[in-house]
Amino acid sequence: MRGTMMDFPLTLATILDRAGKQFAKVEIASRRPDRSVLRTNYRALSERARRLASALTGLGLQRGDRVASMMWNHVGHLEAFFGAPCAGGILHTLNLRLHPSEIATIANHAGDRFLLIDDVLLPVYEKFRAEVPFEKVIVVPYGCGSVPDEYLDYEELLGGADADFQFPTIDENDGATMCFTSGTTGFSKGVIYSHRALVLHSLAECAVDAFAVSHQDTILPIAPMFHANAWGLPFSCAMAGSKLLLSGPNVEPEGLLDWIGVDAKAGWIRDSHFASVGDDGDDSAGDDRAIENAHARLERRRKIPGPRETGMAGAVCGVKNYAAVGAWRKKQYASSVGWRNSGGVGGARAVGSFALL
Repeated sequence: MRGTMMDFPLTLATILDRAGKQFAKVEIASRRPDRSVLRTNYRALSERARRLASALTGLGLQRGDRVASMMWNHVGHLEAFFGAPCAGGILHTLNLRLHPSEIATIANHAGDRFLLIDDVLLPVYEKFRAEVPFEKVIVVPYGCGSVPDEYLDYEELLGGADADFQFPTIDENDGATMCFTSGTTGFSKGVIYSHRALVLHSLAECAVDAFAVSHQDTILPIAPMFHANAWGLPFSCAMAGSKLLLSGPNVEPEGLLDWIGVDAKAGWIRDSHFASVGDDGDDSAGDDRAIENAHARLERRRKIPGPRETGMAGAVCGVKNYAAVGAWRKKQYASSVGWRNSGGVGGARAVGSFALL
């Protein structure tokens, strides 16, 4: 006998629609290359992602087609994170830091039909465009430059798309996103995330004993959105209705601290980014010293409290109550920074680190 409750497909369209209604006015802020800030919200994200889905469908997107993206962390990329999968396609985030020939090999292996790319990254594309037969190249005017005539203009496409576009029926096990490794274990290898996998991963990140992403948080991902979906944070933030800060290419320590000081709320930050933010200019002190200096700088210069939680984790436990750090650094962290850690992290290889202020 089958159950009679909750027989509902787990798809990204549900997260998007709910965020647009439930968290309509919650802010999403993204930095442009010139450090100016574009501020929008989840209602606009939902509307524009729907327009993008409509535009891609109008260009001939079929179920399972791959849509490549070569973009920094900003709201346009976030629109693609939902628009392409909700149209039935698979978003394939290309790692722009790889060698151009390797990017071309990955895109060809994935069978990417379309490319979404920031205008500021066109010089990178020019280095391998002859090797990849994209059917359509859509340029996002992220740097506020003009779009060359040979490419499609992202904003013009959205402007002419259907604002009331109805997403196709999607099986929760259909592919939604695709990521390739960076070749650290040989040739790059790809994996496809299903809608179901991403929804369940987002639920897990919102759990109290995981990242505890919540509506009360402001989150600043430093992991690029082309790296493991920025740890899934774009999806979990939309699920929880967290305020989201997207830093674009501006990920240097001083710039991040300045922006945190302005928004003065919370963020997820890779602690390694603060290795050069010591008051004495000593870069050899290690991550703990760097983090301590960064926290002190925020408190002194920005007049806001230092972070209450940081972590470096392959798995994270209870970050709302304590910092989770690699087991090999527990004593060092506790003595030098003075925070209690969970002791709940297994394995010897951390996948990332963060601070929640």
